[in-house]
Amino acid sequence: MSQQESQPQEIWKGFHWSFFINIQGLIICLRRFELKLMEGDLEQAQLELKTATKLMLASGAAMQLAGSINPQTYADEVRPSMMPPDVKSHDFSGLMSWEHAVLIKLWKQLRCHFCNLPIELQSQHQEFVDAYLHLAHSHRSVCEKFGGDEAGSLRFEGGTAVNVLDAFTHSRYRF
Repeated sequence: MSQQESQPQEIWKGFHWSFFINIQGLIICLRRFELKLMEGDLEQAQLELKTATKLMLASGAAMQLAGSINPQTYADEVRPSMMPPDVKSHDFSGLMSWEHAVLIKLWKQLRCHFCNLPIELQSQHQEFVDAYLHLAHSHRSVCEKFGGDEAGSLRFEGGTAVNVLDAFTHSRYRF
């Protein structure tokens, strides 16, 4: 543990870093999935989608572990560390990451493939969708634990943070 960060901040940051590493792996797998699907290599496409599913589940677990600190500590130590002067942005969010931008672009690109999957991949695709819903639920649970059902997030102060997450989940579920 560094001298400047408390254990709760290290837990929060460490598991968010783990989350983003898993998302980076997910991006690689989904790109490879698309390539193998277009090549007609269904066996390898299924392996990539299966691996992407595992990375999605791991991302949900990282989110849950990031939320393992108590709500008061989050309010007193962690949340303030995500606001100025500790960060430059007044609306800090994971939405600002390059990983998020790439993943959303990739999911949009894959939409036509997911809608027309060969029968051999449909079961694995359903597992992938279920893993996404697990991740979304994990994120929502952490947000709710820290008051997101009563207040807005750092980025979206209007409305409640969980309502924003629910809207994101609904729109991304269509991918």
